[in-house]
Amino acid sequence: MNTFAALLEKTKEMGFTTRSLESMAYVSGLPGLRPRELVQFETGERGQASYIEEGEAEIFVFSKLPIKTGTKVIRTNTVTDIPVGAEYLGQLIDPFGNLLDKLRPFKLPEDRRPIDVEPATIAMRRKITKPLETGVSLVDMLIPLGRGQRELVIGDRKTGKTNFLLQTIYTQARKGVICIYAAIGKKKFDIKQAEEYFVKKEIMDQVVVMAALADDPLSTIYIAPFAAMTMAEYFKDRGNDVLLVLDDLNTHAKFYREISLLGKRFPGRNAYPADIFYTHAKLLERAGNFGKKNGETAITCLPVVETVQGDITGYIQTNLMSMTDGHIYFDVDLFAKGRRPAVNSFLSVTRVGRQTQTNLRRTINRELTSFLTLRERIENFAHFGAETSSTVKNTLLTGDQITAFFDQTSEVVLDVNLQIFLFALIWFGVWKDKTPDQLKQNMSNIIIAYETKPEFKKQVTQVIEKEESLNSLLTIIGKQGVKMLQDAGIKI
Repeated sequence: MNTFAALLEKTKEMGFTTRSLESMAYVSGLPGLRPRELVQFETGERGQASYIEEGEAEIFVFSKLPIKTGTKVIRTNTVTDIPVGAEYLGQLIDPFGNLLDKLRPFKLPEDRRPIDVEPATIAMRRKITKPLETGVSLVDMLIPLGRGQRELVIGDRKTGKTNFLLQTIYTQARKGVICIYAAIGKKKFDIKQAEEYFVKKEIMDQVVVMAALADDPLSTIYIAPFAAMTMAEYFKDRGNDVLLVLDDLNTHAKFYREISLLGKRFPGRNAYPADIFYTHAKLLERAGNFGKKNGETAITCLPVVETVQGDITGYIQTNLMSMTDGHIYFDVDLFAKGRRPAVNSFLSVTRVGRQTQTNLRRTINRELTSFLTLRERIENFAHFGAETSSTVKNTLLTGDQITAFFDQTSEVVLDVNLQIFLFALIWFGVWKDKTPDQLKQNMSNIIIAYETKPEFKKQVTQVIEKEESLNSLLTIIGKQGVKMLQDAGIKI
């Protein structure tokens, strides 16, 4: 009440609640109220002005309990903001910066920032030139990403999207990138699983987990991605590269639709509010690669959206496709066939990632893409029972080995240099007589040696970084590849 009285003394305006709905209230008597301004009720709850009409204002209430009719309300003369700071690294918080795990020692940062700001202008942005490694071979080699890119992760439920995102966070956290995982409308179990993964991988001190739970107020879930972006901008301004995962914006859109329908706003396509495109576009536009005095810092954003039965033509899905720099499509049919990750490279797109690749990686990307297209045609032709020549058989065998190479469990992440080395061994034909299972065992031995034997890792790195094209790399592999493996004690 002291805070209420102090704010009233400052703003000189007090209103009353006239109507109340779930996570919403309508108030009158605040003539100076502005859109997005924070208000406070006499009971201590706070809310944000979302829509103002003559004589009445609609308020998003950040409380699970409804506001009673007649409750006094005052202006705060401030917009909705959250505390930001390095203190949040390693913490599990809600969109307002409050700890969800009360057992950990914590000091609330003094610095605060508004959650809704204008995106940076074009003059402040820079061309994306640095690659962003995910640790997932299929993505790094066929759908490369760049730091500052906004890449949509799309697919049905339970097709491996979250596993891929966790692998990417792990890969980037090991490189010193600040990672923010925003769970929007998720169950406590799912959030706990993600947190346990970060703790197990010993990267929690590089990660902020911001969670809006499924049973939180609609308004709290609505502001979650904006709060996460604000946190990312703080670290970006401090000079850190940031990886931001928004999981997921389809859920966010559904909750925003529920709020709008409760407010009796005119429904648009599929009953979504008319400004849903603007809302998501303004959010994602805050990511990118930005210039500063001593170089560049980037916010790489990976928004997630779900599909139903593989339909990527939904309203929210196509909206997000149009405002991002490409998408990684997780195919439910490939998942059913046992492919991990179940990424459909033919339906996935990256618009700026290839410009960050070295000449060698660009050459491999072109060669792989052409080969996989050819293999797809040959497989379709072979289904008719036509006799196959030795060339076709070799193509199909190599295709099976490439598929086995891309088959990667969620516990495995690979450096790009190691990915290229393994691919070169397959492409040169070192394992041409091996079955896919034997190939996986051989690759597993090489991965272990790469992680445990510094001299072998140094040799692989020198070979990869020295060569400029796939042909020159294959020449070196032919001369030194098998010997390198034998010297490292690896059986092939």
